[in-house]
Amino acid sequence: MPNPLAYLMLAIWPVVTIALFRRLPAERALIAALMVGYLFLPEPPAAFDLPLMPPLNKHNIPALSASAFCLWKYGPQGPGGSTMLPGSLLGKLLLAAFIFSPIFTALGNTEPVVWGSIGLPALGIKDALALIVQQFLLILPFLLARQYLTSGGAQRYFLLALMIGGLVYSLPMLIEMRLSPQLNNWIYGYYQHLFGQSIRDGGYRPVVFLYHGLWVAFFVFTSAVAAFALWRLDARMHNFKILGAALYLTAILVLSRSLGALIFAVALIPMVLLFTRQMQIKVAILIGLLAIGYPILKGAHLVPEERILAAAASVSQERAYSLEFRFDNENTLLERAYEKPVFGWGSWGRNHILDPISGFILTVTDGRWIILIGIYGWVGFLAEFGLLVLPLVLLWREAVLAKEDEISPFIAPLSLMLAINVFDMIPNATLTPLTWLLAGALTGYAEQLKAARLGRGLDAGKALSWRSVM
Repeated sequence: MPNPLAYLMLAIWPVVTIALFRRLPAERALIAALMVGYLFLPEPPAAFDLPLMPPLNKHNIPALSASAFCLWKYGPQGPGGSTMLPGSLLGKLLLAAFIFSPIFTALGNTEPVVWGSIGLPALGIKDALALIVQQFLLILPFLLARQYLTSGGAQRYFLLALMIGGLVYSLPMLIEMRLSPQLNNWIYGYYQHLFGQSIRDGGYRPVVFLYHGLWVAFFVFTSAVAAFALWRLDARMHNFKILGAALYLTAILVLSRSLGALIFAVALIPMVLLFTRQMQIKVAILIGLLAIGYPILKGAHLVPEERILAAAASVSQERAYSLEFRFDNENTLLERAYEKPVFGWGSWGRNHILDPISGFILTVTDGRWIILIGIYGWVGFLAEFGLLVLPLVLLWREAVLAKEDEISPFIAPLSLMLAINVFDMIPNATLTPLTWLLAGALTGYAEQLKAARLGRGLDAGKALSWRSVM
């Protein structure tokens, strides 16, 4: 169980957030508050479980604190006169579906689910309200970034924060690689996952204060890509120190023993270094669309599972067994989801298969996509993945219409990072506040570019302000 220090850290984070906003510009404070909170606050079960509210934990306390302070200081329009809501009609529809579709999920699940002698409760108004609040807290980093991270300069700060965050996080990672993942246990009094999953290839995968070693490896992957992007694109950082930092982060990634994140790095780093901006965005859109298309192909039995398993076995039989386990659970859970395909089964584990005698959950949900389709149906899945892929499409449109020197070069590597994160949500549930922060920042910047192109005012000069930070 979490110790008092774990709850104390969560309790004081609003104070830390306020201090950051009082000392730093709003965009830097927002990035720092959410990134540092994500990296160093304790994972659930450390949370404040209030009545009629979803648990308040490291994934929503920083954003909620930042939102409250910004609303008090700047008002609903923010310092630049823009709102949190997406400017496009499609963005607004996706956002409305994301937040309010749980109403229809609850209305479609007013009966209990019975597995032998085990019963799961029906959903009611309280469940619908709780799910709506949960969805709002989840999307809050996106809304804040849409309002406060709309300039090209904010994108540079985002890359810089990723690089510095990776360099700082590499120190506790190295400790855990040597001594085993114990920092969360030593500091917060509990281990946040299954210890056996941190053992890989005769060594340890660091977990530090995140949910799983895969999450740590994915963060270091984004840090390495950010460092290479800054080295290539920022004239002030095109030096041996930044190149050395990028190579060091890549070495840390290799030592993290995560094959997936390493494959992503091998694919993306050459793109960041060699591809043009438009080509990178096109690749990002393709990756994002593949992620959305996977569940459709899966349901139509068009995913070549046997070939994929054979390819995995040629690399590692252990990984092939793990992948086969994932496929089997996905097939079972997808059949369950198709019983309520539109708005899903809702909360309380109703989307799972239960043992009718013991009540134990027999299925495992690894990928974010199968979690969404099971709980919120296809509407919930398309709303969430649509919000994450939409900024890639918006940026591509503006990149085609604008001149090369009118758009921040940093949108290209950030677009690739977002696309890979969405793609990684097929095998894993690596949706984090940083994912939403990145998606919101790119959405806001694309909409600022459109406003500048159409001459609508709307602080259009912010879209080109990346030159001032180069």
